[in-house]
Amino acid sequence: MTDSARRDPASAAARHDQAGSAHRDPQELLSRAALTVFRLNGQFLARSEELARPAGLTAAWWQVLGAVLREPLPVAGIARAMGITRQSVQRVADLLVREGLAEYVPNPAHRRAKLLRPTAGGRAAVAKIEPGHAELAGWLSTMLGEAELAATVRSLERLSEVLDALSAPDPEAVAEPVTEP
Repeated sequence: MTDSARRDPASAAARHDQAGSAHRDPQELLSRAALTVFRLNGQFLARSEELARPAGLTAAWWQVLGAVLREPLPVAGIARAMGITRQSVQRVADLLVREGLAEYVPNPAHRRAKLLRPTAGGRAAVAKIEPGHAELAGWLSTMLGEAELAATVRSLERLSEVLDALSAPDPEAVAEPVTEP
């Protein structure tokens, strides 16, 4: 966020509203959405690196560990959830195992595709990130408001779901169109 937006969030919001109503052409909106998501990805990665560094992690290590905190997953499952290649996740998973932050365990559903799970050290590293993560989440919630933050998340999830449908055998059967009032 720019210094001026930090000092005057209302005027930043007004600029956002004006920009949002200026263009309704679907192709222009798609381009703006893509460029915004690319920029947002860079911003999230930069913040993630800052948050992860004191815990001895990188953003990529934190992402992969975060994906398996609730339950062990195969590398391919982590890749699907994150929307990246299996090879990228495999490389990070192998580094996490080598560093003692994760381990491979047998997968009862598949003999060859082992499950990745965090070790106590991996869980401890992620726990060190939690205070900074909570502070950032609180700041975003204050700046946007809880309702707008939740609506933003829903919109991003819906956009991802609709784009996933492009890979389906019949994309229109999977993605339900939205009609505007």
